[in-house]
Amino acid sequence: MMLIIFILLEGEPDVITSSSASAMWFIKDACGIICAIITWLLVLYAEFVVLFVMLLPSKNLTYSIVNGSLFNALAFLALASHLRAMCTDPGAVPKGNATKEYIESLQLKPGQVVYKCPKCCSIKPDRAHHCSVCKRCIRKMDHHCPWVNNCVGENNQKYFVLFTMYIALVSLHALFMVVFHFLYCFEDDWTKCSSFSPPATVILLILLCFEGLLFLIFTSVMFGTQVHSICTDETGIEQLKKEERRWAKKTKWMNLRAVFGHPFSLLWFSPFSTPDHGKAETYQYVV
Repeated sequence: MMLIIFILLEGEPDVITSSSASAMWFIKDACGIICAIITWLLVLYAEFVVLFVMLLPSKNLTYSIVNGSLFNALAFLALASHLRAMCTDPGAVPKGNATKEYIESLQLKPGQVVYKCPKCCSIKPDRAHHCSVCKRCIRKMDHHCPWVNNCVGENNQKYFVLFTMYIALVSLHALFMVVFHFLYCFEDDWTKCSSFSPPATVILLILLCFEGLLFLIFTSVMFGTQVHSICTDETGIEQLKKEERRWAKKTKWMNLRAVFGHPFSLLWFSPFSTPDHGKAETYQYVV
């Protein structure tokens, strides 16, 4: 439960900036670290099967080059997005800053209410929630994802959305290649369509097919829910708790630009581009 620690009468809320999002960030959670490692291993397994079972033994050089380049590009962008989502500060509120001296230094105007998180002793911004894994209050926290070993919040939601999108695309591409390779092997001699034995080839392809199908469904659903959450400007936690809307309603396009940056460009799809979120959201509730 949030505790009111400072109340004045009338006025507009000031803005309290969070710590720099460019600083290194990593959560030391055993479950999250294991899930992140598993994610990388599964992508590397897909890479192994695609290259050494399907593409390198292929007699069609153009087919191998085109599909190899596309698959590796998507896999690289997926892993880069995963790394950025995992190692970017999601919007953590400075811990233990709810002191009398700091509150007085804010020079709050009349009508502002400042809340304190009893768990991390920090000034709790509007739309922030406390994460029990990160042990911090996170601005615009959507959820804590063990697969990226981090919270999905204001500063790293773009990278998480890109991660789900590129994993879905790389899974779909892998499934297409598996189907084509099975057809190719049925028409040709199984001993010639792969450098591995026929039983090993079948097992490797079936495992990749299962992995691709599972991740395609999971990441597609996550991508859809994230885009919907961004367009409606309502986080997963806010939807789950059915919290009262205290913030101004914006258009879907403005909400997308707030997450991916201003203005629209190809940099929206790059995990190496840090989005410009525009004017920061206010930290205080107005009563």
